Amino acid sequence: MKKTTIGIVGYGNLGKGVEVGLKHSVDLELVGIFTRRQPDQLETSSPVYHIDKLVDFKDTIDVLILCGGSQKDIPTQAPKMAELFNTVDTYDNHNEIPTHFEKLDKVARNNNTTAVLSTGWDPGLFSLNRLFAEAILPKGNTYTFWGPGLSQGHSDAVRRVEGVKHAVQYTVPKQEQVDAVKNKKSLDYNKQDAHKRVVFLVLDENADEKKVRESISTMPDYFYGYETEITIIDQATFDRDHTGMPHGGTVMRQGKTTDENTAVYQFGLDLDSNPEFTAAVTIAYARAAGKLAKEKQYGAKTVFDIAPSYLSPKDPKELRKELL
Repeated sequence: MKKTTIGIVGYGNLGKGVEVGLKHSVDLELVGIFTRRQPDQLETSSPVYHIDKLVDFKDTIDVLILCGGSQKDIPTQAPKMAELFNTVDTYDNHNEIPTHFEKLDKVARNNNTTAVLSTGWDPGLFSLNRLFAEAILPKGNTYTFWGPGLSQGHSDAVRRVEGVKHAVQYTVPKQEQVDAVKNKKSLDYNKQDAHKRVVFLVLDENADEKKVRESISTMPDYFYGYETEITIIDQATFDRDHTGMPHGGTVMRQGKTTDENTAVYQFGLDLDSNPEFTAAVTIAYARAAGKLAKEKQYGAKTVFDIAPSYLSPKDPKELRKELL
């Protein structure tokens, strides 16, 4: 079996998760990790190269997995890298996904590459389950509850605020709203009112605390409009209490099968490690990207566009026998 070759761009929490996850995939092979840092600064046994060397691997790597942040890295990296490589990213700014898709689609079609975007679990698996739920129960309402858990994208956005040394952001659903949906009660839902954002951060020396708080609470697409609780802590407290990365959440739909009967569709996740699970989903879509590229299905693709069988290393006959 010829393995699909993979390159990792970025070596933060997600990149490390992809590196580990690839070891569980017999049909995928890691060619190297590409970083903006000096390669010898990375503590890993995998091959590491400076990102400037990436172009030299154009004919060696089948799929690049982009592991940078959604706020600044992916919007610029993904279109540029899709000129030369098939790519997969985890872009998670929901409001900007249509624009990100259009940019990638144009580049990928012009260069005969496949660019899979916004993989992970939300966007990603949760998006798929919202689609399934609405298609199956067309008369009803869909509710998404995130957390309790650490958001990588939001934490990254906080860390980029001037004056912030270290930071994490936890998303916490309001339990009374979750219980109402489960109990088939009507609910006036919007995601801002259904969740609270809780931030713990360590300030840089001489940072302007008031300015930092304002920059976070007014950040569009991430915090503006949400109940946001910001707590300043010291480094020792951060290291003791906030280095784990749990997360999870639930997609739920209340739908009517008749005027009298209600069905509740529910899909949930409970994750010890958000980046490791996100990486696992992204790896599956990297496999799919490799298959699509071989079939010359070029352009941008989302999780809605990719058949589930493309995610598996098993062939269709095995899937029908074992899983259907």
